[in-house]
Amino acid sequence: MPADSVQSLIDQLHEEAEMDRPNDLTPDVGIVMGSDSDLPTMAGGQGKRPGAYAALADELGFEEQTDYTDAPESRFTFETFVCSAHRTPDLMYAYAETAEDRGIDVIIAGAGGKSADLPNMTASIAYPLPVIGVPVQEKSVDSVIGMPQGAPLTAVDAGKSFNAALSAVQILARQHDELRDRLVSYHEGLQTDVGEASRDLHELGTPGFKREYWDE
Repeated sequence: MPADSVQSLIDQLHEEAEMDRPNDLTPDVGIVMGSDSDLPTMAGGQGKRPGAYAALADELGFEEQTDYTDAPESRFTFETFVCSAHRTPDLMYAYAETAEDRGIDVIIAGAGGKSADLPNMTASIAYPLPVIGVPVQEKSVDSVIGMPQGAPLTAVDAGKSFNAALSAVQILARQHDELRDRLVSYHEGLQTDVGEASRDLHELGTPGFKREYWDE
């Protein structure tokens, strides 16, 4: 029997699935992780590279939706849950089972350890909803990508939840031109940064570039 705190979340997910809210008022992307210790990888921070939160909120204009019945002003939103495949399998199942009815269009699932089963199981239960797996650690890669034929799961390299978020938005952009424009703008910004760095390195020379950008 699930703990009360887990059962209340399960009940909440099923209740939300029955609300039939308009898609523009529900989260577009669902982010789940096996433990809150995965948050530095999935969101960024604490010495980690930028994560899915940074890609969605900082780069692509999404807002995090924390109340299913009270959508933020942004048209495009995401939500975040902890759903351990091993400690709270009922919650994991409920999340994956109700995701499509709750308006989720794509799920990003991250897990660590050698038995990183959350992305795999979520993909199996949520099918045909697309799921992008994030191995939180190098030792999680084989577990995340080891799906059998007929059980698809897209996955990124270890720790790269930022790329998982970009991939999720690429999927959404097939139906939303606004998101396509945001992705193109983000990529053009990357190109601009590389071009400016290349010119500065060439014109300043390596010692000058290091003095300008590296030395305190």
